[in-house]
Amino acid sequence: MSRNRDRMGGVQQHDTTPPPQAMQNEGGGGFSFVVPTEFVELPSQGKFYPQDHPLHGQDSIEIRQMTAKEEDILTSKTLIKKGVALDRVVDNLIVDKRIKQDSLLVGDKNAIIIAMRVSGYGNEYNTRVVCPSCATAQEYSFDLNEAKVHNGIEGDEIDVANNGDGTFNITLPRTQVEVTFRLLTGRDEKQLFKSAEADRKQKTYEKNITRQIVNIVTAVNGDSSQEALSYLVQNVPSMDSRHLRMAYKLIAPNIDLTQQFVCAECDAEHHLEAPLSADFFWPDR
Repeated sequence: MSRNRDRMGGVQQHDTTPPPQAMQNEGGGGFSFVVPTEFVELPSQGKFYPQDHPLHGQDSIEIRQMTAKEEDILTSKTLIKKGVALDRVVDNLIVDKRIKQDSLLVGDKNAIIIAMRVSGYGNEYNTRVVCPSCATAQEYSFDLNEAKVHNGIEGDEIDVANNGDGTFNITLPRTQVEVTFRLLTGRDEKQLFKSAEADRKQKTYEKNITRQIVNIVTAVNGDSSQEALSYLVQNVPSMDSRHLRMAYKLIAPNIDLTQQFVCAECDAEHHLEAPLSADFFWPDR
């Protein structure tokens, strides 16, 4: 897997000649300036988008850097309550307005969010973590420039067939059922979040695993009917469910925020993933 990973800091490029849409001169009182833009490497390398998508075959995306206007959006209680503040900012910052965040693969969207945070508030992310060994809560600093890009392992390395259209086939070990699955987008991620929120409000258990399967599986033994998909979700053995989810994790391009953690209390060492808590975009609160 290591050969599919590169540090983000080494792949982001700063564009010194921003396009016209990055110019700021509205109400400038006789002066104007250019809001800097940058190119963010896409973990997917544009491989898994349909041919009519603007990112098909593209290995990077151009975004503007955040301004005070985007900070207003991020701190809007109304937008935060609706769960759309971050999505609104991502849409604002993408230079190519044909591209919307809900059509982005989740890993590509995560890469944009991290680049936004670095350009807006710097690469040092200070937050509270809990030591897995002694359970001591403490402040810890993560370097976001150390985030690694995972482009996804090639399908033939893990017995997964890439269909070349953004879908993959895998044979489940226990049932020997052939499942066709796809990668999640920003739209899917939002729907999963809303469903989890609804579960919490209804005070019922969260169905995270079965909902993920529902969202990624498109066919069972070539049958894409709702009946076939529903039967799989309700009856798939745990071994097969885990095999499918592990294959998805290896195939899906994403950003790895795992870094070495040394506990200040007990000196234990662990690999911890930087938690994307509320202070990720509000470091001064």
